[in-house]
Amino acid sequence: MGDFVKMEKRGRIAILTFNHPDTMNAIATHQDCADLVSALRDIGDDTGISVAIVTGSGRAFSAGGNLQAMKDRNGIGPLASPADTRSNYRRGVQTISRAFNDCEVPLIAAVNGHAIGLGNDLACFCDMRIAADTAKFAAGFVKVGLIPGDGGAWALPRAVGHAKAAELMFTGDTLNAEEAKEIGLVSRVVPAERLMDEAMALAERVAANPPRSLRLAKRLLTDAQNMRLNEVLEMSAAMQALAHETRDHKEAVDAFLEKRKPDFTGE
Repeated sequence: MGDFVKMEKRGRIAILTFNHPDTMNAIATHQDCADLVSALRDIGDDTGISVAIVTGSGRAFSAGGNLQAMKDRNGIGPLASPADTRSNYRRGVQTISRAFNDCEVPLIAAVNGHAIGLGNDLACFCDMRIAADTAKFAAGFVKVGLIPGDGGAWALPRAVGHAKAAELMFTGDTLNAEEAKEIGLVSRVVPAERLMDEAMALAERVAANPPRSLRLAKRLLTDAQNMRLNEVLEMSAAMQALAHETRDHKEAVDAFLEKRKPDFTGE
């Protein structure tokens, strides 16, 4: 186990912090990828966690891939041949994208600084995004002669729509926090010193709800992006049938009728 991700738990809220501030939290090695995948799986497996905040240490959320490692051909990017490089992406950075997509815990990106390339895509794989007023965003792969090899072409349009995603990918332009808010890349911008307080406040509002229903809602929302309506309706009916049988649903109904605050247990 490496040290790329630091995990903290506060009640039903987990905080995942990218922990290589000296490299602006760039992802350079397969161990970095494995650390993030492991952290996402751990919070998904922990039924005591209802929501997680993803953020960075230092002045960056994540600067993306490590260009020096790419030049040296010894990291998560190019290797000796195109065939080797293709395999390297599949067993490295793409495992992160799959882990984000598989995680059934709602995820909040608290973007504290630069979110560039892969870093921007990591934020897009989260369900909700809040930015510090110091944050910067760029899908800047084209600036270094590359394309998003991490699934960003899937995640970015789902965050901002096709036209805006195309503009960002084809120009490589860098956006400040307010510009990111204008196009819907983030939902709000807050002073840097208030970022984690605001993220925690949002997380607490999420965590106040029944844990099992939250996970069902996250799974439904994620999978519905790739389904036809009739498929979504079938999945919704099946998940709703499960939700109706939870103790927390019964507690919510009783509390509403009795005009009291519900006491959810996750059952």
